[in-house]
Amino acid sequence: MAEQTTFLDEDMPEARAADAGARVAVMVPRPLAGALDYAAPLGEDAPPAGTFVQVKLGNKPIVGVVWHEEAEGRVAFKKLKPIEALLPVPSLSDDMMRFVDWVAAYTLAAPGSVLKMVMSCPDALKAPPMRAHVVKTGEEPARMSDQRLAVLDAVADDTPMTVQAVAEMAGVSEAVVRGLVKAGGLASLELPSDAPFRAPDLAIKGPKLTDEQTLATKAITDTVWEKRFQPFLLDGVTGSGKTEVYFEAIIEALADNDTQVLVLVPEIALTTQWLKRFEERFGVAPVIWHSDIGNAERRRAWRGVASGSARVVVGARSSLFLPYKKLGLIVVDEEHDQSFKQEEGVLYHARDMAVLRARIANCAVVLASATPSLESLVNAQQDRYVHLKLRERHGGAVLPEIHTIDMRSKGTASAAEWLSPILIDQISKTVEAGEQAILFLNRRGYAPLTLCRNCGHRFECPNCTAWLVEHRHREGMQCHHCGYETGLPDSCPDCKQEDTLAACGPGIERLEEEVMKHFPTARLAVMTSDTMTSPALTAEMVEKITSGAVDIILGTQIVTKGYHFPNITLVGVVDADLGLRGGDMRAAERTYQQLVQVAGRAGRADKPGRVFLQTYEPNHPVTEALVGGDGEGFIEKEIESRARYAMPPFGKLVGVILSGLEMRAVADASRNLAVAAPRLKDVHVLGPAPAPLARIRGSYRYRLLLQAPKDANVQKIMRDWLSEVKVQKGVKIKVDIDPMSFL
Repeated sequence: MAEQTTFLDEDMPEARAADAGARVAVMVPRPLAGALDYAAPLGEDAPPAGTFVQVKLGNKPIVGVVWHEEAEGRVAFKKLKPIEALLPVPSLSDDMMRFVDWVAAYTLAAPGSVLKMVMSCPDALKAPPMRAHVVKTGEEPARMSDQRLAVLDAVADDTPMTVQAVAEMAGVSEAVVRGLVKAGGLASLELPSDAPFRAPDLAIKGPKLTDEQTLATKAITDTVWEKRFQPFLLDGVTGSGKTEVYFEAIIEALADNDTQVLVLVPEIALTTQWLKRFEERFGVAPVIWHSDIGNAERRRAWRGVASGSARVVVGARSSLFLPYKKLGLIVVDEEHDQSFKQEEGVLYHARDMAVLRARIANCAVVLASATPSLESLVNAQQDRYVHLKLRERHGGAVLPEIHTIDMRSKGTASAAEWLSPILIDQISKTVEAGEQAILFLNRRGYAPLTLCRNCGHRFECPNCTAWLVEHRHREGMQCHHCGYETGLPDSCPDCKQEDTLAACGPGIERLEEEVMKHFPTARLAVMTSDTMTSPALTAEMVEKITSGAVDIILGTQIVTKGYHFPNITLVGVVDADLGLRGGDMRAAERTYQQLVQVAGRAGRADKPGRVFLQTYEPNHPVTEALVGGDGEGFIEKEIESRARYAMPPFGKLVGVILSGLEMRAVADASRNLAVAAPRLKDVHVLGPAPAPLARIRGSYRYRLLLQAPKDANVQKIMRDWLSEVKVQKGVKIKVDIDPMSFL
């Protein structure tokens, strides 16, 4: 790649003659209202839209993008700063710029803030570092040795290879390779250090599809072949083979050599089995994108996407904003997962933005889930999405039987225990049979609350309105909202008494303690975000479980993420009511989804599975739907309830969160905002009120909620409303279109 084209010397004056050249709109990755005007390089035409350029913002150099709009002309041309350089980076496509504009308009974010997500890898905006490569010259030096012969055998005939790679393949030192260069047997080349991505092998055959899979595959691949926009809801029970269906769609998309495919997954670091499956199916690993990959990998991936050489990208929600050259298919796996909602910075839902991105790219988008979101199901009912159903488990496996354990009458043996005798007996039978069990409790740490039995003091985060969670493995207490940590106390900080502190409620570590007491010889494994901190650790754990080296797996929501463990025949849910508490309108839906997902880990091979739900509410609609196998009936009632109260997707919600370090200033600002609230037909504003989490990271928080009809332009309503109020200094306002969290 050539070095950037530079137009200005450091000492060249920035003022330009009024008629010196063209005016250019440049978007910079800053929270500004729109593009800024700059002058085209002296004597040059305006660079094409999408070109990455270096300019100055104030007195500081910054990289921006020539935007696809007319410059505004508000500033006299002679006062404009000039574009200083064109960068050696593939230009942004018009599709990508339209996507940035649309996301900004929808979320009420600054376009520059959205562009910043596109430019998330600064190293990729520079020319990549060079590295020594070697190729064969066709000449054989006069003096040869066994080591030199091994080097020549290792070097591919027409493909440059790095010195290090050749030395490793030949089993010699790098000095031997360099000696062969001096002797004329190899030629040295300086090439970019980032190796090109290998293309997927489309000729590898997959497993034989069932009739259901074949019909679903044909519907999607026909649309991919036609290169037109169409959303599909791929609704299949756990183990029904949804992945194989969209693998076939990927093959169809990649048949066009210019197209790229994006697969969005909720947590890329946890999908080790999926990645292995992809590599077996396509002969190469996909391009990975998530927050934990290193700078060199990020640079290589970003530039590969921009150039089109990265054909298949698998990533978390941020991968939606990579600079794709030409998208031919988007897949959103586990589309119901709440982690697709971005809760910081630009507030967007990756599932919904993926549908928009597919519309702009004029390609198919597949939303896959065993428990589709209610929003996607309603879109399918209203024929916005094509609804494809898979109701048979692949390979003859059957869905597990689900039973309840009424903890009101069949509770634990003592108040200090959390497992009922019935569940303990089921675990014992499972382990004795040489099978595996999962115990699910969606609560990290040892205990969610620690209090003093003498004076009642509760250990609370100093920065947040939240209890500190005890973590005995780390010998400390932590806030799960801001990350604050402190050591385990020896005495109460209020009454100074020792031996009065009580851990209240179970966390996964406390459950581990109890399981060890009942099953001292069993081999245990704990899967939480505290223990699975890297893809390597996750892969190691998955291998241990798959190989049978573990008897009982204790896990939080991580164990629900689509793993295939053939020998798991028992799932025990320790607190099936946990997600039902609170005022979230999606609480029942989310609990149902989570319990179906974890139940689906049982009986995925030829052994039947059993699921036991410990509950104090056996008659709750969620529990009855699970036991009775009437998920469709439960969802229909949820849909009726949402429609009755005009809640999403039958109406629109907008969350307004005010925050600041001074509680009075935040409260006053929220009241002023409420006074100026829009008075429109069928538009209601609730609040202000202190947020359920009234303080996070030291900032006090108040909330308002706007409810509007489905056809309302809530973006215009919000812009008009906010323009009426001058907010006090030190108070921030965050607008959340389509909120998923109400904390």
